[in-house]
Amino acid sequence: MAEIRKVQLGNGQTRYRFVVDVGRDENGRRKQLTVTRDTKAEAKAELARLQHERRTGQLILPSRMTVSELLDLYMEHKRADVEESTLVGYRNALVHAHERLGHIRLQELTEDHVEEFVSWLLTGARRRGGEKGTGLRTTTADGALGRLRAALRLAMRKRLVARNVAEYVTVPRMARKADRRANERAKPWDVTEVQTFVVGIRDDRLFAPLLLGLMGLRPAEVAGLRWDDIDFQAGTLAVANTRTMIGNARVLEKDTKSEAGERTLPLPEPVRLALMNFRVLQEAERATMGSYYLDSGYVFVDLLGDAMSTRQLREHAYSLMAKVGLRKVRLYDARHSCLTFLAVNGVQDTILAAWAGHTNASFTKRVYVHPTAADMRTAVVHLNALLGVSEGASEVPM
Repeated sequence: MAEIRKVQLGNGQTRYRFVVDVGRDENGRRKQLTVTRDTKAEAKAELARLQHERRTGQLILPSRMTVSELLDLYMEHKRADVEESTLVGYRNALVHAHERLGHIRLQELTEDHVEEFVSWLLTGARRRGGEKGTGLRTTTADGALGRLRAALRLAMRKRLVARNVAEYVTVPRMARKADRRANERAKPWDVTEVQTFVVGIRDDRLFAPLLLGLMGLRPAEVAGLRWDDIDFQAGTLAVANTRTMIGNARVLEKDTKSEAGERTLPLPEPVRLALMNFRVLQEAERATMGSYYLDSGYVFVDLLGDAMSTRQLREHAYSLMAKVGLRKVRLYDARHSCLTFLAVNGVQDTILAAWAGHTNASFTKRVYVHPTAADMRTAVVHLNALLGVSEGASEVPM
């Protein structure tokens, strides 16, 4: 039982102090906490609180850890859990939290601090990609806030803090509306634009890899596809490998983004024929280049057989968009166009998600399906039946 003792300070003032066991460290050594209060009643109340929280597993020990130290701990914790490309994204998302909140003691961080942090992100945190000192996009603020929130969840699990002060802080709705108005995103191609692109690039050397994007593959999946992944006789394509970019400069080869991403897709006949022709073309290039040719085994290769990157695929696609006279859209939006077309033409939700490599069909439809006005004309047929005047009914008087 901890004993409360009266102590005399050097200035003659009286205080009440006790030492209480608070558990053991990672080496099994006993840990103790020394507490001093102005009155005996305060000391007794604090002792009772500490003993109760220790019994119930709620005890939070005082810590000098800063927010930056927590963020470093969080990144170390995630290192064994996520892939390198994801880790880089997490690190970038936490840059602003280090800058604005890093110096604050973790246990002194408040919800007001986090709300002020979000306000700063939206008004003055920009360091590049625009006028310095202006606000970031709301999606970037979401990412920064989400990583901070996740780090604080780790702090709760480690019993470093009692609550997550970022849990209920959000990016204001009005800021989202203003951001959407100021940065209206280009819509994915509609059916006519996709078909115009296909016809316009038919004679391009990389016609087949570009068709793979139009059938819904991610750019990293196109870049990582190997000839061994294609079964021409069965007419299937196995997605099991990706080649993505780190910082738009270094190629990272890895497995698919998720377990659902590893899938086997039936090949549409135009894609199968394009791939067969591309294989023949590569054999001719191999014969021409002789010993200079690199037999990498990838589908998406240059004239010397060397695997090409998603950056090269994107830049080549953009040049073809300009050549064909189509508006420039993100190469990734080809997935959106494909999945929208499948959805509005009656493909079941489960099949749609499996084709996209997702585990959640509602996510696929919410994020990737963007029906156009033309797509919604099918609804008019049904509304005509509901609202139209039946045959033989009298005309509406003028």
